[in-house]
Amino acid sequence: MTFPVIFSSIARIISLVLLACLLQACSSAKLAYNQAPELAYWYLDGYVNFSSSQSVLVKDDLIKLHTWHRQTQLPTYIDMLQKMQVKMPLDISSQDACNVLSDVRRKFLLVSDQTQPTVVSLLDTMTNNQIETLARKFEKGNTEFRNDYLQTTKPVNQTKRYKQAVSRAEMLYGRLDDKQISLVAVQVEKSRFSGLLAYAERQRRQLDTLQTLRTLLKIQATTEQKKLAVRSLFERSFMSPNPNYAEYIDEVTKESCANLATLHNSTSVSQRRKAVETLMAYEQDMKTLSLQGNSL
Repeated sequence: MTFPVIFSSIARIISLVLLACLLQACSSAKLAYNQAPELAYWYLDGYVNFSSSQSVLVKDDLIKLHTWHRQTQLPTYIDMLQKMQVKMPLDISSQDACNVLSDVRRKFLLVSDQTQPTVVSLLDTMTNNQIETLARKFEKGNTEFRNDYLQTTKPVNQTKRYKQAVSRAEMLYGRLDDKQISLVAVQVEKSRFSGLLAYAERQRRQLDTLQTLRTLLKIQATTEQKKLAVRSLFERSFMSPNPNYAEYIDEVTKESCANLATLHNSTSVSQRRKAVETLMAYEQDMKTLSLQGNSL
């Protein structure tokens, strides 16, 4: 987790409804969406420990971001879900799956971009103590990552990821049959996922973040310098300058798309009907949330 990624967690929290069709229950998603500014604030404060003046700035910006998202982004999510419903009864290709993942990523990055002005404003009052608080939080998260992915045996790691994959699939399709469960197990076993590569990139992003923030404070950067530095930091966080990691992510993404298509194409008529019903329910939830915004 890095500073851009931390602030982009606002995007993840505010966009929870979009991802809920695969990860969460409807009621939980709606509740989280309506409480997104508060949830995002407390999440961010845990990393930086805002001062009183910073708290006012961040809370105000989060409310504005949430309003913008409700008014401009929920309609695009509704459209995406409607298109997915049309495809659910049919077999899909790996490229079809990648198109959906790319669309989700574009929407996430669009929201993430909206957080950059808040980061720039915060740099006007950020202190070295807050940067050190951020560094300690990074290390705490690194310890948890190592415990989860590097200090467990391969079978334990695979079992955890297998259970997550089955749970997410069943949230959409309903109960998987024995052959589908075996298929997921094989996909996880053959996965190119590398905890070591992920951890190395995680550390690179964190070091990049800390060095950037410390440099900006040390040179007493101008507003334009801050804007440029923050924009560049965000870009490096989401598109790694490490060619080996960039190649790895590309391969893992292709693998994920192929796995999603293979699993979907193994589903029965009733499972696909269940998927359509699930997506329709989330579409209705988003419409309700959008209407709530119009009444505010």
